[in-house]
Amino acid sequence: MEIRKERRETAGVPPEEELAEINRFARTPLKAEEVYAFSLRLCDNEVDRDFERFDEAALGTLGDLFVGKSGIFDHRWSAEGQTARLYRTEVVRERARTTAAGDGYCWLKGWAYLLRTEKNADLIAEIEGGIKREVSVGCSVSRRVCSVCGAESGTCQHTPGQRYGERLCFTELRDPTDAYEWSFVAVPAQRQAGVLKRYGPEDGRMAELRKQAELGRKYVKELRREVARLAMLADDGLDGTVLSGMIRRLEEPELLELRRAYEARVAKRFPPEPQLRHGSAVCGEDEAGFLI
Repeated sequence: MEIRKERRETAGVPPEEELAEINRFARTPLKAEEVYAFSLRLCDNEVDRDFERFDEAALGTLGDLFVGKSGIFDHRWSAEGQTARLYRTEVVRERARTTAAGDGYCWLKGWAYLLRTEKNADLIAEIEGGIKREVSVGCSVSRRVCSVCGAESGTCQHTPGQRYGERLCFTELRDPTDAYEWSFVAVPAQRQAGVLKRYGPEDGRMAELRKQAELGRKYVKELRREVARLAMLADDGLDGTVLSGMIRRLEEPELLELRRAYEARVAKRFPPEPQLRHGSAVCGEDEAGFLI
């Protein structure tokens, strides 16, 4: 995430129309010279390092929720850390740029202010000097959806970060319900925006679904491993690395069919040997030659 300083905001002195918006949050009207204002990139719709992203509609909802929220440090929820406050937000669209999901890039811009006090002098200097740049947001969402099949995340067998055909699997965060705060941080989760994701406690049904989904993922993982083993037995000329890459793209129906086919080929290539071969022992009267 980056703090963006547009020309009219470089000195941090807000124009009159901005000051009017800031004064909505002040008990005593503030003068322009008492305020330091700056703009920042809160979050965007790009797939982040955790293979999650907000959809565009979520950014618009978050924009409304974040107006008036405090800026703190490292998501430490303490009144002592309250330093700045957001007074305006806007969704910025950059249609010429596309996301990893293939749609138009957009991001949530925020305008914040803090007081020009002795306590804040160092922070203002660090913002102006580019030291305090990265921020992330704390919020909650009601839905987390798989980008491949549209199911609630954790209830399907798709793994975030993997590709299924040409489609990248990631979790889309939808329907925000609350915005808590935004923080100056050292390393944001999003490459440009950063986001701290909080979902609240799970109910029993969702926990059970997640447990079942995890068992399903383990089953498919073992099935892929078994298919790879059988394929190498059936044809020892195959490249194991290439084969594993191909198998990772397959789902259960294809894997089961391949397992059946490779089992048949392995059985032909390595027929079971009988424990007793004809003529391997001379039978005596006590039939000792048939003892195993």
